[in-house]
Amino acid sequence: MSYFPMFIELKDKCCLVVGGGAVAYRKVKVLKEFGAKLLVVAPEIIPEIQVQVGVVCQEREMEMSDLRGQELVVTATDDKMLNHRIAEECRKRNIPINAVDQIEDCSFIFPAYLKQGEVVAAFSSGGNSPVITQYLKKHTSPLITEHLGKLADCLGRLREEVKCCVPTEEERKQVYLKLLESSLSEEKLPTEEEIQQLICKYKG
Repeated sequence: MSYFPMFIELKDKCCLVVGGGAVAYRKVKVLKEFGAKLLVVAPEIIPEIQVQVGVVCQEREMEMSDLRGQELVVTATDDKMLNHRIAEECRKRNIPINAVDQIEDCSFIFPAYLKQGEVVAAFSSGGNSPVITQYLKKHTSPLITEHLGKLADCLGRLREEVKCCVPTEEERKQVYLKLLESSLSEEKLPTEEEIQQLICKYKG
C-alpha cells in the first residue's frame, strides 16, 4: 500500500513515545528535529534519551491515560501485543500512530528524509524496502544543500513583496525561477539590489 505524502506541523505539538531503547531514541531524534514537545514513557529509558533537552522522561509502565492530549504517538517497545493495544486505542481516539516494525498497526510511517532549514525531501517505499528509500536519500542528498535551505528562507521573505509588485502569477514564477537559477549557479544568496532589479523588470 502506498502512503499519501502529507507534511504536518509538529512544532510545539504534544507527542508521546512509548519505549526507552535505541529504536525509541531514533524516533525521538526525528520528532525533536521538527520541534515536537516530547513525552517518553518506559520502565527503563537509555541515557541518550534522558539527556535530550526539552524531552520529558518518565520511567514507569505506560498507561492508556498517557494518550490524553497527544497529537501523535510512537510505540517502540519489545512487546508486540502492547504495541498493538496502544495502536488500537490511538485509532479509537483518532491519534496518528506509528508502531515500529508492525506495519499493520501503523496509521503513518517515518520516511527517510533530508532536511535543510525549511526544505524537506522525504522518501517512502510503503514500508517495503528501506534499502530503496536509503538509496534515494543518498542520491538526492547532493541537491538538498545548506545553501538551498537558506535560499528557501530568502525567497519566502519575498513572497508578499513579489505578490504586491508583480501582477501575474506567471511573472511571479519567473521572478522566483530567475532568483533560484542565479543563486544556485553562483552559490550565493541574491543581494537586495539584484532582487529589486528583477522585481522592477516585471513590476506592473
